[in-house]
Amino acid sequence: MKPSKIKTVAIIPARSGSKGIKNKNIQKIKNKHLIGWAIETCKLSKEIDFFFVLTDSSKYKNIAKKYGASVPFIRPKSISKDNSTDMEFIKYSIKKLAELDINPKIIINIRPTTPFRSHQVVDKAIKIFLKKIKNYTSLRSVEEMPETALKTLFIKKKLAKPIMKNLNMEDINLPRQKFPKTYSANGYVDIYKVESVKKNYLYGNKVFAFITERTIEIDTKYDLQLAKKII
Repeated sequence: MKPSKIKTVAIIPARSGSKGIKNKNIQKIKNKHLIGWAIETCKLSKEIDFFFVLTDSSKYKNIAKKYGASVPFIRPKSISKDNSTDMEFIKYSIKKLAELDINPKIIINIRPTTPFRSHQVVDKAIKIFLKKIKNYTSLRSVEEMPETALKTLFIKKKLAKPIMKNLNMEDINLPRQKFPKTYSANGYVDIYKVESVKKNYLYGNKVFAFITERTIEIDTKYDLQLAKKII
């Protein structure tokens, strides 16, 4: 496809400096690196016109290329820190893509840390968002929480307190069916409008909630071990 015809671009962000799990994005599940799982999804997708791995590491770059991914530019160290934001690398990528005559309509964020995703589900999300793009500012994948967030607690001076001020400890002991469902973002697939990013926001105030099945998002060593057992 000619660069000027590309309208949907997926980015696989693979920063090398993770603290919780060293080299998290190149850990292996079933002899496949986490970035390899993400690359496979993008290669199978029918709705992604172009995808690439964005990394600050030459080692990661070489691994990504072995899986058949493009790595057209390197992520600067200045936006690869622990406190660096998604907005920073998305804006940087849009700028660098424009230099390659690639000016997409949407950016799809395919995080390596959510490896167990279906390319059909990703394609479904893209098609839904493009169809409803005038009605929503972005799309974010979510999953139903096994226990409603309304029953969660915080600890103050060693005392357990309901996070909701209008509830007490007796209230949150009621069956979960008494509470509305709550959802958590799971990193399965997020979609941003390029025009919105240029206005300095990723999600905006009308985020389409794309509900997926429960999946594993790898943030800790426990998550990684659990993923290895499940597969």
